[in-house]
Amino acid sequence: MLSMVLLALGVPVWLFMRPVVVPIVLTAIAVTLYLLVFNFFRCPHRVYRGERENHVVSSVDGKVVAIERVMEDEFLRREAMMLSVFMSPLNVHANWFPVDGTVEYVRHHNGRFLSAYLPKASSENERSTIGIRMDNGRRLTVRQIAGAMARRIVTYACKNERADIDDHLGFIKFGSRVDLYLPLDSEILVRIGDEVSGGVTPVAIVGPEKKS
Repeated sequence: MLSMVLLALGVPVWLFMRPVVVPIVLTAIAVTLYLLVFNFFRCPHRVYRGERENHVVSSVDGKVVAIERVMEDEFLRREAMMLSVFMSPLNVHANWFPVDGTVEYVRHHNGRFLSAYLPKASSENERSTIGIRMDNGRRLTVRQIAGAMARRIVTYACKNERADIDDHLGFIKFGSRVDLYLPLDSEILVRIGDEVSGGVTPVAIVGPEKKS
């Protein structure tokens, strides 16, 4: 659709606008815009090659912006380690399942469109929460969060379905951030400022729950 619109606008520009430098500049801008949008809406297929057992893999492409202890009161209902990844407009905005397991909870929340960098975006912005039980029995939460530019969150995950690291969990259109809420005893493998790739970069190890 976008390509057709750009083509329809471009033909009269080349036919009627002078000097020739004007249509050249406008065409360059249009092509750049098209490539950015094409990159943004890509949903690449990726196959995770690393260790799967007990491992948590980044759900999205972007930069780690927060690693902190917080209260997750929707699915886990306990304190957890929150690991947040921010997506810039240049990143692919497809979302992957971070672990192999079973989806136990899915809920969408209407909300605001604050900058995704703000801490309160996790609880006040438009968002979807997905609760997953890993194959080793541990539970974690994935939260898709809309940002200042985002106007729509798409969640493919459904309750009781199989979660697989190689599969898409959802998509955030012009979106911004995904938070992972992990057990407190998780071994975090990344640091704030690290660049990660969805379905590719291991971000944590969550072993079976220790018996007391």
